[in-house]
Amino acid sequence: MNQTRTVKKIITGEQTVDGAGVRLVRVIGRKDTQEFDPFLMLDAFDSRNPLDYIKGFPWHPHRGIETITYLIQGDIEHGDSLGNTGSILDGECQWMTAGSGIIHQEMPKASERMLGVQLWLNLPAADKMTAPMYHGITQGEMPVVDEEKARVRVIAGTYKETAGARAGDFVKPLLLDVELNAGAEWMLQTDPDASLFIYIFQGEGAVGAVEETAIAAKQAVLFSEGALLQVKAATAGLRFLLAAGKPLREPIAWGGPIVMNTQEELDTAFRELKNDTFIK
Repeated sequence: MNQTRTVKKIITGEQTVDGAGVRLVRVIGRKDTQEFDPFLMLDAFDSRNPLDYIKGFPWHPHRGIETITYLIQGDIEHGDSLGNTGSILDGECQWMTAGSGIIHQEMPKASERMLGVQLWLNLPAADKMTAPMYHGITQGEMPVVDEEKARVRVIAGTYKETAGARAGDFVKPLLLDVELNAGAEWMLQTDPDASLFIYIFQGEGAVGAVEETAIAAKQAVLFSEGALLQVKAATAGLRFLLAAGKPLREPIAWGGPIVMNTQEELDTAFRELKNDTFIK
């Protein structure tokens, strides 16, 4: 019999200001790395006021991680030291492997609503210094699975034999955008050993089997290990991001936009930044 995942923790996150003055909610961060491994950080944004985000994230470095930005609504302009330029629009995703080092900017444009998340995915120690890469995923490139009472967008990984837009080159996460109709019950067979959490964009519902736990918009729910996830939508329906991945269980040395395994590696990165030898 499959063991159903139970709620381990519910997090609402903290309001913060980042970049050049972007108001967002830091849902998970440094204090959560062990429990959410291999995921390092989740920032969520939902605003109808451009003043909350228009100053954006001017040019800044990253090393040792992958950043995954997913927009339900909005417009974010991207540029990086590899020469990539473009915009992430409604229903699109940006997957950036910082690897050995990349410098980029993310500049939101005034939109009717800016709704989405940025997820930081750790790189294994052996791949921290891999060559940087950038992948833009358009709405048309993202598979959608329509079910009787659900719609599932497969950002990464495989859902019921439907391969996502990305598999991942290092950590291979499962990333799904799940929309449930009012009262719908949804189940997912999961890798029992993977870390798994959901972040609720909109709506309310419940999770669990025997003992249901109520969940609501703007919450992240971390689950225990298990092979089965059960989610039920309330009367207004439910939309959430699901993220699952195998823990790396490696040491973390984190300094701002750079995440390595040792303090020495971190010191080297900042020294190279200062000496203009950061980009390989």
